[in-house]
Parts: sequence; structure tokens; C-alpha cells
Amino acid sequence: MLKKIVILFFIIAFSPASGYSQDIPHYEKKLASAKTKTERLTALDSLLSRTFFSDSDAFIKYSIQYISLAQEMDSIEDAARKAMNLQYPLTNYANDPLNAVTIINSVLARKYKIRDSLLLGGLYIKRGKANTKVDLKKAIEDYNMALENFSKTDSLNIADTYLFRGQAYSNLGRFVLAGEDFTQAYTIYEIKKEYDYMVYAQQGIISMFSMNGFYEKAKMERNALIDKMKTLGLSRFLSNEYYNQALDYKKMGERDLEYRSLLTAEKIFIKEESERSTFIGIHSRLIEYYCEHNQIIEAKKHLELIENLEYDLSGDPSAELNFLGGKAKYLQTIGKYEEAIKLAQNKLEIAKKIGMEDEIMSSYSFLSELYFDTEDYKKSVENNQAANAIKDSIYNRSTANALAYYQTLYETEKKEKELVEKSTSISLLEKDNEGFKKAMLFGGIAILLGFGLILLFRNQRHLRSNKILQEKFSQELLISQESERRRISKDLHDGIGQQLLVIKNKLMASGDDDTKKMVDHTIEEVRAISKDLHPFQLQELGITKAIEYTINMIDENTTLFISAEIDNIDNIFSTEDEVNIYRIIQESLSNILKHANAEAGKVSVKKFTNNILISIRDNGVGFDFTEKYQDVKSLGLKTLLERTKFLKGQMKVTSKKDAGTVLEFQFPL
Repeated sequence: MLKKIVILFFIIAFSPASGYSQDIPHYEKKLASAKTKTERLTALDSLLSRTFFSDSDAFIKYSIQYISLAQEMDSIEDAARKAMNLQYPLTNYANDPLNAVTIINSVLARKYKIRDSLLLGGLYIKRGKANTKVDLKKAIEDYNMALENFSKTDSLNIADTYLFRGQAYSNLGRFVLAGEDFTQAYTIYEIKKEYDYMVYAQQGIISMFSMNGFYEKAKMERNALIDKMKTLGLSRFLSNEYYNQALDYKKMGERDLEYRSLLTAEKIFIKEESERSTFIGIHSRLIEYYCEHNQIIEAKKHLELIENLEYDLSGDPSAELNFLGGKAKYLQTIGKYEEAIKLAQNKLEIAKKIGMEDEIMSSYSFLSELYFDTEDYKKSVENNQAANAIKDSIYNRSTANALAYYQTLYETEKKEKELVEKSTSISLLEKDNEGFKKAMLFGGIAILLGFGLILLFRNQRHLRSNKILQEKFSQELLISQESERRRISKDLHDGIGQQLLVIKNKLMASGDDDTKKMVDHTIEEVRAISKDLHPFQLQELGITKAIEYTINMIDENTTLFISAEIDNIDNIFSTEDEVNIYRIIQESLSNILKHANAEAGKVSVKKFTNNILISIRDNGVGFDFTEKYQDVKSLGLKTLLERTKFLKGQMKVTSKKDAGTVLEFQFPL
């Protein structure tokens, strides 16, 4: 959308009254003979209009001169327009995104002189596009600034910003945020009937399903998008959709279907209209497929197609990554391992430079294969470990699987209420037993002292037995609670989560904003409950990383400043014990957030020879332990104590009102 506006600006602003009858040398002479800054600026303006489509090198050179001169003349808005137009050729043609960022920064240094919201927001978008080639996190910061500076009337530019930011989030693996941005962009484009760009937004949404393993859902949505493209006459996008479907088939292990989709994408590719990046992607994947099936001649044909293509890959990181991967695979297949390693390392460097974690992971994995082929087993293992580490990081950060159908919220809350009622019954049972003990004692004294001693002995045995039963009941309740939470969480994930996504997309397409907002609100509530129901990160990361992840999430998303010293305690406890330790830390931190009014906290997990010591402290308001423990409604401390008993550990609470709190847990090894 922004690109369209820039092109339109050139058509209007760069059309002098005398037309384009004068040639470039004429205006170069006028520039050389200009006596005033205004004359030089006018000559440069004319040169820019004539070199924009014909000579990128000249356009870049004259743009830099124009921007510098406009800044000298305090014409900051004119400098801003030219800086925006310069970004694309400087970043993609000259492959110099850092210089593009520097030039835009020089204009933004005097942004207080820019009154036009389109210009100011546009500068941040353009800087974000340049930073996409350098640092995706900085690009996201730029898109955030663009949204802050656009006015409400700049709706299409706002949609562009959501689209670009969604793409950046997606490349960083932050799928939920990416999905939200793609949805925002799609809605605006559809309202404004910008169907070309609506396709880009929908492609981003489909990618969210694919990245999270919802391949059937992604296929269904992609088929619907293909039908819509055919209806709207958007044939140039079809090849890319079949190419993306082929990538999904590969992840699913459906290699025959992958091959058919690639052939379909190749067949319907429109050279004049379709993106060359897609062309390179299709043939690179075909190279890999043929190499894996030892069809060297076919693989070489497709490699030659790409190498004979007149296209500067350095300006298109996605295409360059695909080409390097395909050619390296071909070289591996014909036994040229050293050449293949160089290309794979080059691919890794590019992927790291632009922050594409999927490509970084695949590069490490491929390098591991190549080093294995060359019998350099040490490097093979190192690269394999690096690939696995990134794989874990990507999928553990993905929280899109937490989406669920809103009706399960009621069922979940109902189950939680039943668990609370069961816990309360334990407290009442303890009080009943204390009364029974006193009655037996006084009855024994009233009858006979001697006989009373016997009764007292029997009663103590009974209480010990009851206590054991109570503890067993509490422990089984905790196990049952975790099992129930796991079941509910699985139902949220497997049964209903995808249905809600369907509803959300349909509402989005229908334009029913009120109902969509209700569903979005419900999604957020269900997501929060689902996260607490069962710690998936515990299974995938291990107890140590799961604790660090929880602490980091609290530190990043709340006002509480929290520090940590965590020793590695993986593979020490059983799965059930790890869940209880994780819950103890989780519930303790939750109590700090809810009740302590603390500004800071600290979590310490220390591993010693014979035990594990966990300390959780805060500088909050504190409390009276005895008073809090006797409160029937206060189940938090009782639950912590029961979990500690389950682990055969010890729990110590040090707290005074207005003096903070320290919780210490010691568990034997």
C-alpha cells in the first residue's frame, strides 16, 4: 500500500509542465550550473523523476544529494519524502540497509518539523523495512512507532504496518502476536477492498496454523483462499499458495503430495506477474526432492534454471536462502562436501543476520549432515545440538496452541470450584478430628485414670491413622487435580481450539466486530486459564528451564522486578515430583502478585549433596502466618504445605506485616 502511494507521488510530483522531453544530461548540466540552492534542488528533483525507473545507481546518488541539500535548506518534509523513496532501492538494490537506516535517522532527528502524519509514520515504516534485513526486533520497534504516529484517517497505512509487523513477529516465532497483526491488517484491507494486500494478510494467518502443526486446518484455509483468488482474478498469487502447501506436506511427511504441489506451482507460475522469489523457492525445493531421490539429472536441470535467471539474489534474503539450500543439497549429493559446507555456512550467516530462526535451525541441521559425511563428527554433533536448541526455543515460545472454544471456560471454572470445595472439606475434617480427640480424652478421665490412659493410647493410634489417611487423601487429590488439569488442557488443545479459530475467521470475514471482540476477549481469558492448567513447558523444557521461563514471563509482563539464581535440577525427581515442585514455585509467585503488593522478589534454587533448597522472597506487606493459616478461606498455604509433604520435604515461612515474606522449601535427594 505504501509502495503504491510512493509511486503515485512520483507520477504527480515529478511531472514538470514541459513533460519529459528533456533528457538526463540536460538536467545534469542544469545541476552543475545552478547558482542557488533552490535551483540545485529543482534540478535534482527533475533528475530523480527520470532515474527512478531507469537507473537505480543514479537515483540513489541524486537522492542522497537531494536529502542533504533539503536538510540544509530546512525543508525537512521534502527530505522525508525522498528518504522514504530511497529506502527500497538502497536496501534491496544496493544491499545497504544500514545506510538507509542512517539516512532516515538523520531526517527523524528533526521530526518535530514534520506535520504530516503520513510522512512521519511512513518514515518509521521505511526504517522498519530496512531493519528487517538487519534486526527484526528493531524493525518491530519501528512499526510500533509508526502506529503511534499515524492518524486515524491513515487506515491503509495502519493496515500496512500491521502486515509488516506481523511478518516480523512470524519470522521471530512469536506466532500469537503475528496472528493478531495479520487479522487486523486483513480486516482493514477487506473493508477498503484492497484485495491484493488482503491476500498477504490471509497468507500470514494461514502460516500461523502451519507453524503450530495445524496442517489440516492450514490446508482448509489455503484452499478457501485459492478459491477466493480465482474469484477475484488474482491468478498471480496461486503459484505461491501451492508452493506453501508443498512445504506443509513436507513437514507432514507426505513427500508424494509435496512433489505434486511443487509441480502444480511450477506449471501455473506466471513469469510476467508472479514473484521471482516464489520461482526460486519452487525450483530449490524440487532440487532437494530430486537429490533425496537420487535423480541427479533432474536436479541439475532445475539448478541451471535458477542460475540462468537474471535476478539479484542479494536483495531478496528469502530467495537467496532457498537457492543456497538447494545448491548445497545438490553438491552434497554429487559428493562435493566442502563446497556444500561453504554454501550452508553462507546460508546460516544470512539467516542469523536477518533473524529467521527456522532457517537458522535448518542450516545447523544440514551442516550436521555435511560434517557427518566428511567424518568430522565433533562438528556434526555441535551443529545438531545447536539445531535442537533452536527447535525447542521456537516451539516452546509458541502459545497459539492455547486457543480454545469459549464454552470450555465455564467447564474449567466449574472443575476448579469442585477442587476448591474438596480442599475445604479437608480443613473441616481436621477440625472434626480435633474435637473427637478432646471428647475421648475427657471421657477417659471421667471413667478411670488407668482405663483412660488405654483409651488415650488407642485414640492416638486412631489419630495417627486418620492423619495418614488425610495426607494420603490430600496427595491423591493433588495427583487427581493435576490429572484433571492435564485432561482439560488436552481437550482445550485437541478438541475445541481449532473450532474457535474457525469461528474467529468467519466472524472476521463477516465484519461482525462486536461479536469478534467478544470472542477475542474470551480467547484471552481461556488462554490465561489454559496456561495454568498444565505446564506444557515442563514436559518440553525440563524442570529447570520451566522455572526460568515462568520467572521470565512474570518479569516481562508484570511490574514486579524479579531476580533468580537457579541451579540445574533436571532428571533428579520423578515426573510427579517435578510437577509438584513447579506448582510450589508457581503458586508462591502467584501469591506474591496477588497479595504481597511487592516491588521486587527473588527466587533461589540451590542443589546440595543431600537436598534441594528453594527460597522465594519478596519485599511486600507480609502477613501473620498463624492468622493466615487458620483462615478457612486461605487455601494457598495449606496447598503449599500438602505439596511439600508429598515430596517428603520441609516448609518454613518467615513473615511479618510490612516486613516482606520468605518461603523456604527443603527436599531430600
